Amino acid sequence: MQPRNMSMSGVVDLAAVKAAGEAKAKAEQARADAARTGGARAVPPAALVIDVDEAGFERDVLQRSAEVPVVIDFWAEWCEPCKQLGPLLERLAVEYNGRFLLAKVDVDANQMLMQQFGIQGIPAVFAVVAGQALPLFQGAAPEAQIRETLDQLIQVGEERFGLTGIAVDPDAGAPDAVQAEVPAGPYDALLEAAASALDANDFPGAIQAYKNVLVDDPGNPEAKLGLAQAELLGRVQSMDPQAVRKEAADNPGDVNAQIAAADLDLVGGHVEDAFGRLVEAVRRTAGDDRNTARLRLLELFEVIGPEDPRVTAARTALARVLF
Repeated sequence: MQPRNMSMSGVVDLAAVKAAGEAKAKAEQARADAARTGGARAVPPAALVIDVDEAGFERDVLQRSAEVPVVIDFWAEWCEPCKQLGPLLERLAVEYNGRFLLAKVDVDANQMLMQQFGIQGIPAVFAVVAGQALPLFQGAAPEAQIRETLDQLIQVGEERFGLTGIAVDPDAGAPDAVQAEVPAGPYDALLEAAASALDANDFPGAIQAYKNVLVDDPGNPEAKLGLAQAELLGRVQSMDPQAVRKEAADNPGDVNAQIAAADLDLVGGHVEDAFGRLVEAVRRTAGDDRNTARLRLLELFEVIGPEDPRVTAARTALARVLF
């Protein structure tokens, strides 16, 4: 199963993933963590099956595909085979327990999406993995075939992109759930210590404290953001800004020089300059140099945050130079 690119405006960063070796290691580590803690948590159906329209497609499908394979079911109310396939896909989404997300698209209400995917008939099932679209099958396929296709999809997501699926609180939305004051989290003390170290310019201490959180909770958003900030500040702490910028200006093809200058740009508040510099470095280079520049750009995205429009614009620019 090989992904194929879709020519779609606003596509999420197709390279917002680690290299294949890192991706596979990440997936294996996540599975090991789940086994150590008693297995993955059950995911409620409401979080696994979503209705998607054109307005929310980038947010609900393209962006989510950076963390979990998204299977898209194109259907319509008048389509009899759709009425057979839809419930089967929904049941499998629950059974696979967060290994993929099912997005349902009503083609009558979303003609543009149908055209963009080149769909000639329904039901039609596609997947999006790390921003890349894959045609899966058309028509009401047998369950065994669907399972085999989903298994291949999940394998591609794990081994090539490090996508380990989504985990949702099993009690979220449950009718018997008791709304109570949220107790202090298990990592609050470590996060507070990390933040204090960061404020005191103790960057090694902050980095270690954030890493301590991420060892047990790899997806902790506060720790991921804090670690990205601490590593950035630690890198620029001993830099000579004038020398770094001269080196970058004199050697536009030197990836390390451009990365150092981009770090200074970001710390100085020149976010677009930092992103643009690294996108250009990716465009100019190939092989290990290209991957080094790409990964540093992704790290800087973490510092700013995925919702920032400057990150969104830079992701699109990165996708254009890569693909």
